[in-house]
Amino acid sequence: MKVIRDVVSRDKIRKRVNPSDVENLFAIINAFCRFTVIETEVPPSAVRDPKDLYLLSLADTIGADYIISGDADLTDLGQHNQTKIIKLADFKAMMLYL
Repeated sequence: MKVIRDVVSRDKIRKRVNPSDVENLFAIINAFCRFTVIETEVPPSAVRDPKDLYLLSLADTIGADYIISGDADLTDLGQHNQTKIIKLADFKAMMLYL
């Protein structure tokens, strides 16, 4: 959570993010998330941006159904192994039909 606090304290982010939204995010994280050690290593050739490798590795480790992202380096993949990679708007639209 320290990383999130560091990021939202940056001037350009703080101008756009309400502090109560950050606290709500922490409440959601505490209620629904768990700590996981990444056990799978994805080869660098799997993605254009090597900084995204940890997300693919995490998805493989936990057997994620979805990665929801606005990062074109990820969404252009469409899928990684069993994990579908989609934009938030597409995920929201899909959830309306479930």
